[in-house]
Amino acid sequence: MKKNLATLAIPLFFSIGMTAGPALADGHSSRLFIDRDVDTFAVLPDGVSLPEGITANPANGDIYVSTFTGPSKLLRYNRHGKLLAQRDFGAPLLGLEFDRVNRKVYITNVGDFAGTGSKIQRVAADLSQLEDVAVIPPIGAPAPRIAGNPDGSSDTISFGSGARVPNALVFDGVGNLYISDSFQGAVFKISNPSGCAPSCTVQTLSHDPLLATAGFPPFGANGLAFNSDESVLFVANTGDDRVLKIRNPHSATPTVTVFAESLNGADGLVFDARSGLLWVCANQADEVVALNANGRIVAKLGEFRGINRNGTPDGLLFPASPVIVDDEIFVTNLAVVLTNPDPTNPDLVGDEPEEDVKLWTISKMKLPNRRD
Repeated sequence: MKKNLATLAIPLFFSIGMTAGPALADGHSSRLFIDRDVDTFAVLPDGVSLPEGITANPANGDIYVSTFTGPSKLLRYNRHGKLLAQRDFGAPLLGLEFDRVNRKVYITNVGDFAGTGSKIQRVAADLSQLEDVAVIPPIGAPAPRIAGNPDGSSDTISFGSGARVPNALVFDGVGNLYISDSFQGAVFKISNPSGCAPSCTVQTLSHDPLLATAGFPPFGANGLAFNSDESVLFVANTGDDRVLKIRNPHSATPTVTVFAESLNGADGLVFDARSGLLWVCANQADEVVALNANGRIVAKLGEFRGINRNGTPDGLLFPASPVIVDDEIFVTNLAVVLTNPDPTNPDLVGDEPEEDVKLWTISKMKLPNRRD
């Protein structure tokens, strides 16, 4: 699914060139590093589609993948792409995060889409012993956003969705869990979830107009990642093509500001502490980009090269979520169709490449040279 140039305004990326090897040691390379090589890590089983969330067990390299459609599944692969286990769920699953201390996979279960209520769950590393952790509170949409115009006037953007759509997850260094909510325009926090399940208290860390969107795709607060010293919590806003930053996320007064603009469908995030770069899945650009400390794009990985004969994407197609294992970055290819040329005729076929996908994939790419 891509934006229609005839009806939607899109921020454009311009290629700047290619270097033989990236100079990313300090994050201030004067030339953009581009590497379009993409390998397929795994093809999802027949009948399993729309991989969204991804996480990894750093102890053994196992990769976990969640899917968005029914029956939604949680899949466990080994480091070589062999499917080890899978588990069915009754509601769409979005984000995943691995608790390395307690060896559990945390899951955002979007029950509001299935009429059952949205919640956070967790499962053991072998996909046994599913547990509820907390229910996402219904706090509604944030206050309107005032957007300035170049002529000095301003526009007021109002948000109306009340659906609870927990999307991404991230732990801080002491075991607190943070959750983005794409429709309520919020970031929540659960203190020490390992000790409070199944009825953990969910605190609202931020409920800010910048975390909501009236854009496309219609998801606001999405991917989450801390910087190295946890002084900043980065948040992707997919519909606004932005990455935001929440300063002082551990204080009583965190503040939300814009960190980077014009990232075409900014989705999942992962921070690479070795290089100091923030990697962003740009789902509408079919690539993964790296931002330095100034929010500047210094590297791009991957591209979409068409649909293979077996119905799998060649390269990246709507990359949704990333995870880093060793010197590779693994990415889910959501490949979801969100547009239709005639909404009154749901059976009408459009011209989006996602409509030709028959088997869904997980991709992997080599990271550029990293600081020692």
